[in-house]
Amino acid sequence: MIRKKQSLPEIVKMLSSLETSWEDPTSARAIQQIRSLPSKPQYCLDDIASLLDSDFKTGILVARLFLGISDDDMELALKDHLGNAGTGVTRYTKDKETYIRALSEMGLLDAMAEIVNRPLSWSDILIERLRSGRGKAIRGQTRGRNLEDFVENIVKSVFGENNYESRCQFAGSNGETAKCDFAIPNKTDAIILVEVKGYGATGSKMTDVIGDVEKILKQKRHDTSLILFTDGIPWKRRLGDLEKLVDLQNKGLIARIYTMKMANEFRKDLQVLKEEYDIPR
Repeated sequence: MIRKKQSLPEIVKMLSSLETSWEDPTSARAIQQIRSLPSKPQYCLDDIASLLDSDFKTGILVARLFLGISDDDMELALKDHLGNAGTGVTRYTKDKETYIRALSEMGLLDAMAEIVNRPLSWSDILIERLRSGRGKAIRGQTRGRNLEDFVENIVKSVFGENNYESRCQFAGSNGETAKCDFAIPNKTDAIILVEVKGYGATGSKMTDVIGDVEKILKQKRHDTSLILFTDGIPWKRRLGDLEKLVDLQNKGLIARIYTMKMANEFRKDLQVLKEEYDIPR
């Protein structure tokens, strides 16, 4: 692959937004259960039982949305009423009456009646809580995984299905290991390493991106090519940190930095590296 020094303006110009939906299957089930809940002036213990019996995991999530509290706060509140013998489905199945009364004592029935009977759409309130709370985390996780999948499809098309290992610990030059998204042709003797970081995705804070790249650089052989694939508009708010990565590329420690808009260039360069390293398909 031809040696090339990249510039900060060049990378910034190629950044794009990592858009994704906030919903996942659990959120979809919660929305379905919220919308199917009957609207009435008052609710009783049987309504709580119906909520949990149909699908406990989804039901307890909907109960938490009614109460407007976090997952951790929900568990602590349940423990205050139930003790430390558990707060999950096993405990519920073992003693439904006590569990249901605990939720009632926590104010669930009053919260259900108050929210459902508000003039505005009560289901929209709960769905908004779901979107702004759980949905925020889902969006971040999905952004990161979507970018990894995007890169993996290109890696697979160039090297073949059995000529790389994904999301693995590759063997370093000093006998230790480090995490990497893709090791080509394998993690035992990696010739090419590809690290994928979608900035703005959960688990990919600025310090994580730079720190993870530095860990790879510390462990990899000097003749192993490291490629960084990143994207996300939030980089534009931290140009100084992005410039640190560009500086590593300019020093030859990172072979090249790519974004989604550079996908064709990424594919072509992988083809060149495949031929240079004589990696069979």
